Amino acid sequence: MTSSETGRASDWDPTAPETFDSSHEVYTDLRRRCPVPWSDAFGGFWAATRYADVVRVARDSGTFSTAVQNVVPHVPRAQRRPPLHFDPPEHGVYRAPMDRVLRRAVVRRLEPAFAAAARELLEPLLARGGGDYAREFALPYAAQCFALFLGLPVEQVLEIRRIGVEYSFAIQEMDRARVMKASDELYAIALAIVEERRARPRDPDEDLVSSLLRASGDPARPIPYELVVATVRQTVVAGIGAPHAVLGSAAVHLSRDPDLQDRLRADPALLPAAIEELLRLYAPYRVFARTATRDVELGGRTVRAGEAITMIFPSANRDEAVFADADRLDLERRPNRHLAFGRGAHRCPGAAMARLELAAALGELLAGTSRVEPGGEVEMFNWLEFGPRSAPLHLVPRS
Repeated sequence: MTSSETGRASDWDPTAPETFDSSHEVYTDLRRRCPVPWSDAFGGFWAATRYADVVRVARDSGTFSTAVQNVVPHVPRAQRRPPLHFDPPEHGVYRAPMDRVLRRAVVRRLEPAFAAAARELLEPLLARGGGDYAREFALPYAAQCFALFLGLPVEQVLEIRRIGVEYSFAIQEMDRARVMKASDELYAIALAIVEERRARPRDPDEDLVSSLLRASGDPARPIPYELVVATVRQTVVAGIGAPHAVLGSAAVHLSRDPDLQDRLRADPALLPAAIEELLRLYAPYRVFARTATRDVELGGRTVRAGEAITMIFPSANRDEAVFADADRLDLERRPNRHLAFGRGAHRCPGAAMARLELAAALGELLAGTSRVEPGGEVEMFNWLEFGPRSAPLHLVPRS
């Protein structure tokens, strides 16, 4: 909806060019001035910027449905893709086989392989004294970790990520033909993955695709085969994109805070607390949306039935009403109930794996260097992913 259709003027411009820090300044202003702003961009949508409002939207599936429009911009689709496109209780049918294989007790077996992948990818950057951390490390590392988890060739996962980036830019540009082309390519890859696993099944308590295929044969609540494919299609895109984005942000933050680097090198036991703060400060998504099922008041605004509202996690995670000194990384922050993985029924199923990926990558970065420094201008992704597309760093190897 445009302002002429709604009678509303835009309160902000989410399409404005961004630097590494600029969006946080915008969100701070919105939380104080207009915590639930309206924008004409991407067909028109509301945005929840405060912690309490984001939690309310995420938890109340009856009022804020994910089944209609669940991202901004609205993505044309041939079919719904579980679990994101389904509300509870139907949503739980698809989450159960995913949660089974994404528990920390299951994915922690991958820790040594993640660390080995991080060391291997860091070697050429250390030898050169630096490079583009986002492009040369975070991207291939996120792909390699997901390839290890899903049991796929890393080249195939990198191709998925390439198409996924094309898909996200086509969405932002609202280019329907490019969106559909990229989506069809991703579906074709997902179908090939599922067909291969159906022919050569693996342990369904450790393998995501095999777990979904087992659920497709559940006599009580069978998952249709085409929705097994759609679930894999949904998972592979998010499972690579989010770690890629947040890892780049984390490395840039470390490069600008030498005291934090020194503390973490001196006491690696502090790394888990640092990771939670980095997740809070740089949550990688802000486009996940819900559609109001009825007229509802939120943050002093009236959201009409059928209107979309995004949950701006990077803003909610710096809400001064919840987090003292919210822009500062505080290793002693207790509690730290950040929303980097969402909240409610659609909380990210890959949270444990993401934490393992970050711990391995940042642990190896700190162990292999005596100093990490900024190396040039950071280039941000577009609206759909919140993090650096390019992050030049200088790396001083540890002697």
